[in-house]
Amino acid sequence: MSDLHAPSLPVTFRPTRTRAVLLTVGTVMFVTITAVALMLEKLGPGERASFVFTAALFFGVLALLSRPKVVADDEGVTVVNLTRTRRLAWPEILQVNLREGDPWVFLDLSDGTSMPALGIQPGIGKQQAIRDARALRVLAEARGTGPDAG
Repeated sequence: MSDLHAPSLPVTFRPTRTRAVLLTVGTVMFVTITAVALMLEKLGPGERASFVFTAALFFGVLALLSRPKVVADDEGVTVVNLTRTRRLAWPEILQVNLREGDPWVFLDLSDGTSMPALGIQPGIGKQQAIRDARALRVLAEARGTGPDAG
């Protein structure tokens, strides 16, 4: 196994800086667009409602983009991506990859497929993503079917 120590379980990995930026921008946009809708005197009730609906739609998209996370516990890993959540047992994860230029971690799975795990992404928190990917790799190797398992 790697010289890194496995984190204590359960542990949640998520791009906290990216999440904070997305939710802050979404909130500011919602408040600003809603305030403009309420301040414009020439708008009718339907037009005001469409402004607020549009603001809520923008906020919803940014909230959806802030959703990804990876939760590891004793039994396995739950990968929460934008619209899909998948539960994996430790033995299903063969390898955890975050290569230079990758937008997020990829999990090589025992069924021969590779799955993106958007909860660990270098974006604006590159060093944190590298630490998180290494920690998840150590966990997968210790608990799964990785090269040092068993």
